[in-house]
Amino acid sequence: MAGESLAVTGDVRKDPAAVVKAYFSLDMKGARLEAGSWEALKPYVDWEEEPAWEHAVVIEGYEVVEDTATWEVLGQMEVIIPVKFRVSGVMYWETAAFVPEAKVEEFRILVKVVEGRWRIIEPRLAPHIGRARMVKFVRLALLQESDTGRKAKLTTLLNKLRQTEVKPTEIKKEP
Repeated sequence: MAGESLAVTGDVRKDPAAVVKAYFSLDMKGARLEAGSWEALKPYVDWEEEPAWEHAVVIEGYEVVEDTATWEVLGQMEVIIPVKFRVSGVMYWETAAFVPEAKVEEFRILVKVVEGRWRIIEPRLAPHIGRARMVKFVRLALLQESDTGRKAKLTTLLNKLRQTEVKPTEIKKEP
């Protein structure tokens, strides 16, 4: 059990992919949906605050590529690890709009040892939230909304989110 906690907190003796997996697992579960939850992600990154995002990427799943032959090793303490996302589309906060765009996107995540721990350095990606989690989040917002115009937008958004699902199988499904 102690070994697991060391991997999750980025111990330099552990696999740097564990930090990437932990970060995107929390992100997919909605850890960046509310400002207060940002604290849960701080141990995995090397930036002090979360930028304000105008949108969130809605995903069906992601894969941290574990084949080290595909990694770019920049040194003993710095590596670039590919991460693939199965994207459903993009949700815009201000307008409560969802734009479906089924695709697989790949980012190369720079992970480096900072103060004895593996940390994600870049890129700073917009939240990549699981579709099922986003549906729950919008459903809750709809229940709490009193403005009829805003309720109508949230209902439309909820219906679009429920109808959209990406089918490619090369990336594991959201837990």
